[in-house]
Amino acid sequence: MIIRSVTRSALCGTVALATGLLVLLPVATPAAADAGTDPVVRAPGLPGAPAVAGTPASAAPAASASPGAGPAPAAPAVPADGSLLYRPGTQVRAARGAPALPDDVSALSWLVADARTGAVLAAHNAHLKLPPASTLKTLFAVTTLPHLPQHAHHTVSEAELDDIGPGSSLVGIVPGQSYEVADLWRGVFLSSGNDAVRALAEMNGGWDKTVTQMREKAKLLGALDTHVVSPDGYDAPGQVTSAYDLAVFGRTGLASPDFVRYSSTVDAQFPGDSGGTFGIINTNRLLSGEDGIAPYPGLIGVKNGYTSDAGYTLVAAARHHGRTLLVTVMNPQAGGGSAVYEEARSLLDWGFAADRRVAPVGSLQPPAPPLPPLPPVSPDETAPAGATKGPVARALRTAPAGSAVPAAKVAEAGATGTGEKRESSDPLPFALIGGACLAALWLFLVRRSARRRERLG
Repeated sequence: MIIRSVTRSALCGTVALATGLLVLLPVATPAAADAGTDPVVRAPGLPGAPAVAGTPASAAPAASASPGAGPAPAAPAVPADGSLLYRPGTQVRAARGAPALPDDVSALSWLVADARTGAVLAAHNAHLKLPPASTLKTLFAVTTLPHLPQHAHHTVSEAELDDIGPGSSLVGIVPGQSYEVADLWRGVFLSSGNDAVRALAEMNGGWDKTVTQMREKAKLLGALDTHVVSPDGYDAPGQVTSAYDLAVFGRTGLASPDFVRYSSTVDAQFPGDSGGTFGIINTNRLLSGEDGIAPYPGLIGVKNGYTSDAGYTLVAAARHHGRTLLVTVMNPQAGGGSAVYEEARSLLDWGFAADRRVAPVGSLQPPAPPLPPLPPVSPDETAPAGATKGPVARALRTAPAGSAVPAAKVAEAGATGTGEKRESSDPLPFALIGGACLAALWLFLVRRSARRRERLG
């Protein structure tokens, strides 16, 4: 009887202890989002952000395999680090079965990109700073086109044309005559007329204002190699751009229907004096087919240029089977005046043939704007009524603007809530004491009941 009572008492005590723990331990509740919470949101691409799904750059094949080695695998979809484009020489990440780059390209700098995605498929000295010649008119167009209504008219003065550089290409503007903006743009894109650029710049607020706007536009687009001195691209000390920047300008222009319409026009009539007109033809031979250069199928156009300092330059876009490619060629070193067109043709052919067989080496996408700094908050600032500041928020907000908060400080703040040491408020000891008391009470009641049954028996 005694053994049975002891066993029963021990069992009851265990049950009582467990019951006490369950009763006294706090119930876990989902964390609520309030003023004291410190959510951490990291956009992809920022330091500390989680990795984006995709194939890393190091996993992409580095060279082409021999033809016939099997079907070409799909190229990784995630662009490589843009720093590849700052390396000198040719940059390409070819998968198995990709066509070899053309060996007849002598340009000092060139680039091939997908116009829709901005992915750079291959490049050579992409950020080499060189004189742009009239390809700089692409930046002039994307900067001023939105501000000048195409049906507006402007009467050109002699003063506007006084500073045109000697040897400039001209469309044939007559001082004192009124021109429609659309005609002036055709003079820019077809005849590469520096006189038309002067007239449009005057309508835009003047030459100096247009220079300032073009510089700001280039920075906004992430074209940091470009320094504008003369909006028409005429040679000027310090005026430079790069194959990368010109591709950015061309891609930006392709998003404008007006830009595409003007740059793809082969020929047009331009207003002359006495109310007549005369014909003009696009100087981009890859579009017009002039001077023995075969037109490129699907060419959209964009802009060509030449100066004695820049040599021949070209930005060209073409569309095949729903895919648009953009190429930039700067200053070929062989082949004369036709080389810039033939080298662009070779690069376009390669780009279309390399579809899904090369991984990007960079991107023409503009950089993300920097995150604004948090407003300074004094450490003793009182929170709104009913709100409690989160410890991590306090640690971040009290840091000087632009400074990094040490991880140890954030961890300490998160652990203590104030950044100072405090006593632990763990409820487990209280639960154990309460459970023991309940168990003792239960054991006492059981033993008294057992003794009573023994006396009655």
